[in-house]
Amino acid sequence: MATSKRCNVSSENLTVNDVKTPKIDINSKVDLIIQSKKHANDVFDVLEYLQSEKEKNVVCAINGCTKLFSTLLERGDMYVGQLPKEELLIGGDRSADEKYCMFMRHRYNGCLELLLEHISHESYQIKESALCALMQFAAMEGKFPLQDMDWSEHYSFPRELIQAVVERLLSQEEDMALLISRFQEYLDMEDVRYYVMSSVRANVGRVMDKTKGAVMPIYQNNVFALLSNINMPSQESELTNYLVKQEAKHEDWKAAKLKEHKRAFERLWLGFLKYKLPSSMYKKVLVILHDSILPNISNPTLMIDFLTAAYDVGGAISLLALNGLFVLIHQHNLDYPDFYKKLYSLLEPSVFHVKYRARFFHLANLFLSSTHLPVYLVAAFAKRLSRLALTAPPAALLMVLPFICNLIRRHPACRVLIHRPSAADEVCDDPYLMEEEDPSQCHALESSLWELQTLQKHYHPDVAKAAMAINKPLSQQEDDISELLELSTYELMERDLKHKQSKTVPLEFDPATQLLQGSGGVGVLGLNFSLE
Repeated sequence: MATSKRCNVSSENLTVNDVKTPKIDINSKVDLIIQSKKHANDVFDVLEYLQSEKEKNVVCAINGCTKLFSTLLERGDMYVGQLPKEELLIGGDRSADEKYCMFMRHRYNGCLELLLEHISHESYQIKESALCALMQFAAMEGKFPLQDMDWSEHYSFPRELIQAVVERLLSQEEDMALLISRFQEYLDMEDVRYYVMSSVRANVGRVMDKTKGAVMPIYQNNVFALLSNINMPSQESELTNYLVKQEAKHEDWKAAKLKEHKRAFERLWLGFLKYKLPSSMYKKVLVILHDSILPNISNPTLMIDFLTAAYDVGGAISLLALNGLFVLIHQHNLDYPDFYKKLYSLLEPSVFHVKYRARFFHLANLFLSSTHLPVYLVAAFAKRLSRLALTAPPAALLMVLPFICNLIRRHPACRVLIHRPSAADEVCDDPYLMEEEDPSQCHALESSLWELQTLQKHYHPDVAKAAMAINKPLSQQEDDISELLELSTYELMERDLKHKQSKTVPLEFDPATQLLQGSGGVGVLGLNFSLE
C-alpha cells in the first residue's frame, strides 16, 4: 500500500485547527471532497489529522475517513484493478477521471496503513475506532471490490485486509486481549470467521517457525484469546450471518459450508497446539478442550499427542487433561497404555486443594466405575485415598469417604480391606507402600483401611459419622457423591451454623436467680471459690 503524502497543511495551521474546531474542520473538508473533485487535495488535511497527537482529533479523523472512503467506494470513484505507481500519474494518456480514481485509491491505501498502525496505539479508544473502521472498509470492499475478478475460490471477500488486521491483533509485544474481545462481534460472521481462521493459521506457522518453536508468551496468549473467541455453529442452517453477501454461486462458497469451517477450525487448533506452550496456557486450553474444541473437530483422535503430553506433565495440568482423554477413550476407543498407573500417581495431598478437585473426582469415579477392573487396582486406589484422607480437610473427607465405600461396593473382593479378623488384635507394620508408583506393586490387598477407623474419632462429627459406615454391612445401593464434589469449607460451616439443636443443652445445674446469686441465697462465687 502506498503511504499517504503529508503536507499541504503546515504545522502552524494544524495547531490552530487543533485548538479551535478540529471536528468541524474535518467534517467540512470531508463534505467538500465528496461534493466536488476539485477539493481532492483536501484529503491530505484529513489524513494529517490521523497522525495528530491528540486522541479526540485522531478519533474524529478516523470517523471522517470512514465516511469519505466508504462514499467513494460506493460511488465507484476508486481505481479498480492493479494500481499503478503514483509517479506514473503525471504523464500518460489517462483521462482526468481515471487519474482522480487512482489518486483516491492511493490515498485510501495510505489511510489503511495508518489505521493498521493505530491498532497498536496506546489509547484503547483509538484502537477500537481504527478496528471498526477497517472492518467497515472490509464490508465495503466486499460489496464494491477493488480487484477485477469474475469468479474465484474466494469470491469478492477482502482477504488481504483481513490478514493485515489479524497480523496486527496478534502482536508479539503487546497484550491485545481487550481489543480481541471487541473483535468477537465480527467473528460471529461466517465469512469473517472462516478467513480469520485461515489467516491465524498461516500467521502462527510463519511466526513460530521463524522463532524455531520457542515459547512466546505474549504472542501465544494473543493467539489463544482470538481462538477462544471463535464460536463454531453446530448446523449448516445456522450459517446465515455474513459480512459480505455473495450475489452469485453463494452455495459453492467455502465460507458458506460448515464442513469447510470445521476443517479450517481443526487445522487451526492442531497448528497452534503442535508448538510448545507456556505452562499457564496448557490449563486454559484444557479447560475448554472437551466442550469447545473436540466437538468441532472432524477427527478428534488427532488431539491424542497433545493430550498425552499434557497428561504426562503432572499436577493440575494432568487433572485437566483427564477430560479430553475421557472423551477419546469412551467415544473414540483410544488405547492409552499405563493410564490407570498415571491416574494413580495423580493421587497426592494437593489433589484435595486444587481448583479442579470436583472435576477430577467426577472423572476418577467414571474411570473406576467398571466392574471388570482388577481387584488389586481398585484396592490400591481405595488404600491410597484412605491414607491421604488422614490429612485432608473435612469438606474433602465428606466426599472421599463415600467414594471409597462405593469402590468397595462395586468390587466385593475388596471387602477384605475393612474385614480382616486375623489382624484385628495385632499391632503390625502396614505392608502398603505409599511411595510405590505402580499400583500392582504397592501391596494394597495385604493391608487394611485402618485409616477409616482412625477417622471415626475425627473432630468434625459429620466426618466421624461418615467413617463409621464401615462398621455395618455396606448396602448394595451406592452413595450419591455428585452433591458433595464441590462442597467447600465455607458451605460446610454455613450448614453447621444453620443447624438447629433438637433439644436444649443443660449448661448449669444450679440456676441463677440474681447476678452471681444462685437459688437458696447461696452466692455462686462462694460455691466455686474459697479464700481459705
